[in-house]
Amino acid sequence: MNYLEALNYGNSLLKSNNIDSYSLDAELLLSAVLKNTREMVLINLQKKLDNKKFKYYKKLVLRRKNKEPIAYILNKKEFWRYTFKVNKEVLIPRPETEIIVHEVLKLTNLNSCKHILDVGTGSGCILQSILKERPKCTGTAIDISKKALNIALSNAKMHHLENKIKFVNIDIDKFNHNKYDFIISNPPYINKVNLKRLDDNVKLFEPIIALSAGIDGLSETKKLIIKSNKLLKINGKLIFEIESTQKKNVVQLLRKNNFYVHRVCKDIQLYPRVVVSSKLM
Repeated sequence: MNYLEALNYGNSLLKSNNIDSYSLDAELLLSAVLKNTREMVLINLQKKLDNKKFKYYKKLVLRRKNKEPIAYILNKKEFWRYTFKVNKEVLIPRPETEIIVHEVLKLTNLNSCKHILDVGTGSGCILQSILKERPKCTGTAIDISKKALNIALSNAKMHHLENKIKFVNIDIDKFNHNKYDFIISNPPYINKVNLKRLDDNVKLFEPIIALSAGIDGLSETKKLIIKSNKLLKINGKLIFEIESTQKKNVVQLLRKNNFYVHRVCKDIQLYPRVVVSSKLM
């Protein structure tokens, strides 16, 4: 069997099971098996694939056929300009979350020395992307999941940031340390009804604790806003992601808790996605 025949097998199986990105996924999985780039695979389609590697490839394709996200199968995901390790203990980084990074970078410069709190750090991709761009800044990353923190720490070591970040296994409710220049977060914001409507590749594989936020989808956001009022310096910035229908309620919550709302940034589909606010006093 050659690479082309293996890809045809992967394409056919994934397509017949309604995997929209069947062709790309088949190529990425074969690249992972061969430990080579996708481009190298595609320019060597007649090259032979031994049986042992084909069996491994079939195993990965079957996982994808069963709707397991490609990021979990490959144990990595691109975010901002970097690659991060991921597994089922952490949410898969998404392009819309990069807006948080973009907004922090807009409010700082290369020589900024800011202290940043990342609430619910997960893989650590948001904070660590910022610190890669702002080398004089430092961070604290908190998460209620020890296993998630282990992934974040592993990523910090990979990106040579472990000495710039303090990792704490705690809920924001119980956290009382320091005053921060920035608090950033992608909190859980899916309500009880919408949780059941999520695609299988999300609902069956990604950590529910990183998605679910009670009946109205705002339970974790409320905690974040209330606690941030105590943890931020005056004029400190709270920048966080929201669900697209929550803009009005979130803005009201912020104003009620002594925050000024600068803007609500839209994602690529023009949905409200990231709120930029400041603590007033």
